[in-house]
Amino acid sequence: MRPRPGARPGVRLRPTLRLRLTLLNGVLLVGAGAILVLLAWLLVRDALRPTDELLPGTTVVLADGTSLDAATWQQRMVDSASGELLAKGLAALLAIGVVGVLGAYAVAGRALRPLHQVTATARRLGETTLDQRISYTGADDEVAELADTFDAMLDRIAAAFEAQKRFVANASHELRTPLAVMRTEIDVTLSDDDADAAEYRRMATVVRDASERANGLVDALLVLARSEAQKGRQLGRRTECDLAAGTANALSAVRREMERIKLDVRTSLEPAPVVGDPGLLDRLAGNLIENAVRYNHLHGRLRVDTGSDGRRSWLVVSNTGFEVDPADVPGLFEPFRRGGRERTGARGSGLGLSIVRAVCDAHGGTVTAIAQPSGGLVVTVNLPAADTAPTVQSG
Repeated sequence: MRPRPGARPGVRLRPTLRLRLTLLNGVLLVGAGAILVLLAWLLVRDALRPTDELLPGTTVVLADGTSLDAATWQQRMVDSASGELLAKGLAALLAIGVVGVLGAYAVAGRALRPLHQVTATARRLGETTLDQRISYTGADDEVAELADTFDAMLDRIAAAFEAQKRFVANASHELRTPLAVMRTEIDVTLSDDDADAAEYRRMATVVRDASERANGLVDALLVLARSEAQKGRQLGRRTECDLAAGTANALSAVRREMERIKLDVRTSLEPAPVVGDPGLLDRLAGNLIENAVRYNHLHGRLRVDTGSDGRRSWLVVSNTGFEVDPADVPGLFEPFRRGGRERTGARGSGLGLSIVRAVCDAHGGTVTAIAQPSGGLVVTVNLPAADTAPTVQSG
């Protein structure tokens, strides 16, 4: 049974990676040394046989004057040399084994130190400590790769956490604004004893507009959450549909607004078959068209193109409007941001392009935006094309 993460280790010796590496190194070192001692012992026993070439019965006179049979003297010499070699070899083997194990333990501990840093950093991580990193400066090996990967993961988590906090704060502000407007209008009107029917009608109109804004924001948040929940997963609905049809419907929905500001609208709606969630794809086209009209200017231009080459289908929306710094273009796809600036209090919910990006991600596609020098944007959506193209409904 594994101990609880962060729990105090028990008395028993755990089979840690450091211990296993140390034991493995010790076994290999002692084993290799034992083989060398055994080989030396066998070589000595085989080499110390000088009397094998003498005649039987030959005697040897020792230094103390005693005489011994040559075979007996040879056996004594072999036994003595072998015993001394074995004793000294085992002693050396023991010393080498102890030094080798201690050295392996120290080297393994140094090599695994970044892993302990990863563990310690992970235990310290919290809402206020996401800025901590391992910052490994050792050799460029697998451990360094692990430490760098962990640091990169923390960077992504910190960025996502900050984006989430900013999203929640902005969403709260956007929802609080229409509610504050409604309450203020109601309180002011009710406190006016001379208020007539016209005043109450004006108050009701303001409250209705504010409630519509809040309702639109809630709907946009739900669509964004639904799209992001399906990112990298199988779509809940997969139906063959055509971006051209959804784009035509989106153009029809804003026709009166385009006529009001006298836009020069040009379209080329070729078949753009895709497979996905029709509701999300319709919202994708609708958001792009609505943004292109909402942030356009009087007598501006709007061009919409759809098409497919068999592998991918695309939707391109180009519009005139206010100038956007190219450096601010990536910020357009963040919630509640416009041109790199916070959008709270501006027209719309500020979630249009965020929803477009989330829908593209959920369908395995991409969306890019390019700022035009004269003002406005060119937004391009690319999605995987369907195997067969459905019938196009022109609008």
